[in-house]
Amino acid sequence: MTALDCARVDQLPEASTSAGELPSRPLTLVPRRRVPLRVGVIGLGRQALDDHLPGLASCEAAELVAVCDEDPEIVREHQYRCRVPGYTSFTAMLGSEQLDLVVVCVPHCVGRRVIEAAAEHRVHVLKEKPFATSLTEARELARLCEDSEIELMVTLQRRFNPIYTSFPQLADQIGTPFVIDARYTLHTADPSDGWRGDIATAGGGCLIDMGYHVIDLILWYFGLPDRITADLSVAARPDREYDAEDTALVHFSYDSGLYGSILLSRFIGPKTEDLRLVGSKGMVHLERGRIRRLTNDGEVVESLLREQAWPSAAATQLDYFRRVIDGERPNLSGPRQHLAHLRFVTACYQAARTHTCIDPKELR
Repeated sequence: MTALDCARVDQLPEASTSAGELPSRPLTLVPRRRVPLRVGVIGLGRQALDDHLPGLASCEAAELVAVCDEDPEIVREHQYRCRVPGYTSFTAMLGSEQLDLVVVCVPHCVGRRVIEAAAEHRVHVLKEKPFATSLTEARELARLCEDSEIELMVTLQRRFNPIYTSFPQLADQIGTPFVIDARYTLHTADPSDGWRGDIATAGGGCLIDMGYHVIDLILWYFGLPDRITADLSVAARPDREYDAEDTALVHFSYDSGLYGSILLSRFIGPKTEDLRLVGSKGMVHLERGRIRRLTNDGEVVESLLREQAWPSAAATQLDYFRRVIDGERPNLSGPRQHLAHLRFVTACYQAARTHTCIDPKELR
């Protein structure tokens, strides 16, 4: 509980005292009674089931009141399990339920329509990445959210995980950083399978999908680069037809002399997620669930380990968004912030298409 969650009893009528008198009882902090946000979840895929529903169950700031998915069988299963109304149409759910917030976990091509419908009903949006499928769409949605006076926050749970929030403190202890090496890879047997293999529905492949998390870390820790080059592959399964990249190799640099590379793949196993920052006096190695500071020859100086943190991060994220809606916290993952993410993504696709170096800061 923080000071923003409570009121001082000496600010309440019953705690007032006459001049020169001591309070009749010690000053304490009384929690403010909050009415939980009424939340609907749109899209009942793995992300919703693994993160958002458990997060809602453990979050006092929000209450699940409805679920929605295009598959009637999935809806029946989870409306029974969660004991809430279920819908196969998000427009029907928004029109029927008195919602404060929707958690949106849908294919990328559907995201815009959900945001537009939520804005029409003045319902706030917590949206799975990416914010948009193009820089143009991102600008238009940012303007829509502002005009409709709704808050939209993109879900980036790493920002609410102590392993990832510890990175800047450790990075300050390794001298002058000069190299960033990041990887996020996993194995999908058939990259053409489902909507993620089709640019028309996904907006791109591994770069805009799973790569969005790595891009967010780069922007969070280091800011938007000055130069980007990229190469993309759709060659992992020559026996399949698909146009969304299965693998991406991105190089980027800053005028400060910091250079970096990112390897992303939906075909290269085993599942690996890490980021290494090399400095003149050591390294920081960030992995999913672990962060270490090392000497330049690889000796571990200190480390932090956290297991089973994702549902906790999801609940923390919901609580933070509640504070954003209440005006108690800034929205650090809002529409305007994510224009930088779409500039990075757009620069990668332009660089790969034109075989040139792109300055993402010049993209408008």
